[in-house]
Amino acid sequence: MITGMHAVVYTRNAEADRVRDVLGFSSVDAGGGWLNFAAPPSELACHPAESNGKHELYLMCDDLRAEIARLGEKGIACGPVSDQRWGLLSTVCLPGGGDLGLYEPHHPTAYRQSH
Repeated sequence: MITGMHAVVYTRNAEADRVRDVLGFSSVDAGGGWLNFAAPPSELACHPAESNGKHELYLMCDDLRAEIARLGEKGIACGPVSDQRWGLLSTVCLPGGGDLGLYEPHHPTAYRQSH
């Protein structure tokens, strides 16, 4: 039985991106300072592509602009907002220099349907 999903974000500065207060997720030390963060409910989609092996990671929120403002109050920068047919998209600029997608869907979400 599958009990959850574990996502890995590769970064050139893992120490900076492991800062516990960047996104406000609780965490556990998996040993040796390797933090695993609790993630919000998730959903998984399979989209057509020219090749296999590409994966994308988006954090989802109900109000993208409000979340960008909340993160900004903590000194966390976000990218510009793009209005797509399926939702509003932005990025969270991580302290280590990478980005995570930030997404306000316009469609029903699967994880809300399952509860």
